[in-house]
Amino acid sequence: MRIAFLGTPQFAVPTLEALIAAGHEVVCVYSQPPRPAGRGQKLQASPVQVAAEARGIEVRTPVSLKDAESQAAFAGLNLDAAIVVAYGLLLPLEILQAPQLGCFNLHASLLPRWRGAAPIHRAIMAGDVETGVMVMRMELGLDTGPVLAAWRTPIGDTTTTGALQDMLAREGAGLMVETLQRVGAGGGPDVTQSADGVSYAKKITADEARIDWSKPAHEVLRHVHGLNPAPGAWTMSGETRLKALRVRVVEGCGAVGEVIGAPLVVACGEGAIEIVELQRAGRGVQDVTEFVRGFPVGVGVKLS
Repeated sequence: MRIAFLGTPQFAVPTLEALIAAGHEVVCVYSQPPRPAGRGQKLQASPVQVAAEARGIEVRTPVSLKDAESQAAFAGLNLDAAIVVAYGLLLPLEILQAPQLGCFNLHASLLPRWRGAAPIHRAIMAGDVETGVMVMRMELGLDTGPVLAAWRTPIGDTTTTGALQDMLAREGAGLMVETLQRVGAGGGPDVTQSADGVSYAKKITADEARIDWSKPAHEVLRHVHGLNPAPGAWTMSGETRLKALRVRVVEGCGAVGEVIGAPLVVACGEGAIEIVELQRAGRGVQDVTEFVRGFPVGVGVKLS
């Protein structure tokens, strides 16, 4: 097919590569404009833009697709289909209607649960037992379109957002290729999303990422793993911010937030958490044994 690809983060790159490998003609890629990044705050192209330019594909980075000029340029591509993966902009009706077969989105949740910006984080943080990826036919609503295909996977106590993101990106790429082949052959079906069980995955805020030690240990674990690797769940030891990346539930009790065991076991509202991997600002990620050699956090210290 003759397609355009709209995506921005690394999560979208495997789908772009899979579409190219499947023989589709990707005539243009749309991505978010380069953003300041790093200590020097130099403009940095998105992972999708980098991947597309490495393959000689034209890349467009409009700040909006609402103006008539951008819409005419999109329509002028004469597309069979448009594929959208974590693009970051809502598509107006003029864009949705331009491709002959429509626009198709790969979304990292089991819709209608976790529509919106941070579905992987939210699924883990909420304690969901499974998640997945779905291909849907796009319409004007936020992730409201009918579903064409799905892939599911369980969420366990060791599942992190980073690892789950990689898995869903890989499996979702194959799912999109299979779905597009079926759509091209005239196959379906399009399954309307249920009106029950709708939830929204709002963006994670810095304050929200702070660990609430008054929660039960299993909730703290899901909070930490749901925010690994970014933005990272954090807590304070005195004036020092510590980012917890991996933890496990252990037996123990004590005052909420108190370190009750070595190397770093912390009492929660119910039960306790052992921090396994963590990081200080300006330092690399360390396992807890290495960390406490350079930054001791003794029994009795209160984390907040």
